[in-house]
Amino acid sequence: MTQAGRQSSPRNGSGRNSSGRNEAKGGAGRSNAGGFSGRGGSAGAGKRNFTQGEGRPFKASKPREAAPFDPDNPTTAGDYDRGQAARPAKPFRKPGSNKPGFGKAPGTPGALKPKAKQAKQFGSKAFGSERFGQNLGPIRKPGRNRGPRQEVPQSDLHDVDGVRLQKVMAQAGVASRRVCEEMILEGRVEVDGVVTTELGMRVDPTSAVIHVDGIRIQLDETLVYMVFNKPKGVVSTMEDPEGRPCISDFLKNSKNKGERLFHVGRLDVATEGLLLLTNDGELANRLTHPSYEVPKTYLVQVRGPFPQGVGAKLKSGVELEDGVAAVDSFRLVDSTPGHVLIEVVLHSGKNRIVRRMFDAVGFPVERLVRVKVGPIGLGDQRQGSIRNLGRQEVGHLLASVGL
Repeated sequence: MTQAGRQSSPRNGSGRNSSGRNEAKGGAGRSNAGGFSGRGGSAGAGKRNFTQGEGRPFKASKPREAAPFDPDNPTTAGDYDRGQAARPAKPFRKPGSNKPGFGKAPGTPGALKPKAKQAKQFGSKAFGSERFGQNLGPIRKPGRNRGPRQEVPQSDLHDVDGVRLQKVMAQAGVASRRVCEEMILEGRVEVDGVVTTELGMRVDPTSAVIHVDGIRIQLDETLVYMVFNKPKGVVSTMEDPEGRPCISDFLKNSKNKGERLFHVGRLDVATEGLLLLTNDGELANRLTHPSYEVPKTYLVQVRGPFPQGVGAKLKSGVELEDGVAAVDSFRLVDSTPGHVLIEVVLHSGKNRIVRRMFDAVGFPVERLVRVKVGPIGLGDQRQGSIRNLGRQEVGHLLASVGL
């Protein structure tokens, strides 16, 4: 290629085409000085120009048509404005309708399981300021059938010479008087088995039976309820003629030292754990009576390993010298080399019933601790100590046997 041809080639920028391109670029840069350029409006070569080209006719945008409005389907107007085709609204779908079995009658094969109804939650809780008894769960009704409840008018429960119901509740430690009034209005209070919602009702504290959320309120301040964590080697009596350690030895430092108390049930000398003490004779009688079926929970330690099938045998019943005995529940708690810890629950109060049952299945008891009677549990109470039950614990205990 000659020297002239190289000079006029588009690559070296010195030819005719190159000069025209440079002029166009320069002109574009000058015209863009006051326009909208790609980067900050600079007029440099090679920048993209967004201005309308010279000599090109301006074309105005087409105005939008008026959107038709359908009163039966208002959503179609918005879709029309956005350039979308009008379409009918989606039908409402119930939550869970896409699950298999939806729509089938309850109880039929493949039908969805009905959701359990949640109990109504109230803002305030009875005896909410007490330390013990906050996690006792729902009230356990007694096993004995007390018959149908009689309908009694609220006016028949009113005692003109009595004390206002909310005042009696507040003095019993249920809550403040204002909160007690809210409990009455919410229908959470029963007087002699009848729900009352009248704030002006007066009752006799010495004879009225009051329940709040199913919890019995004990109004007799002379009654005592205590829990004793009995150690091994202590006899379950108040006095022992042989001079062995007994319950009264642990009551010497108690404020109820001179009180005449009953121990509810017995624990043999080698058994440890919970023993209830009270001067409420009716409660002690009901807790030990087999018709009320008060559950008792024990921790049993035996030699391991513990084969499968023994727990099912204990639940189905084992033959003893005084009849067939069975546990209500059986659970393996812990297992270490050579030892197994088991939790059993039963309502029988026969003498040495747990030890005899495990002897019958070939696993003698190494250690036995009773940790719970009805709704009352030991928790972290120190062995050999005695404590008074809280009012909420007393209410649960009384309600569990129908008092």
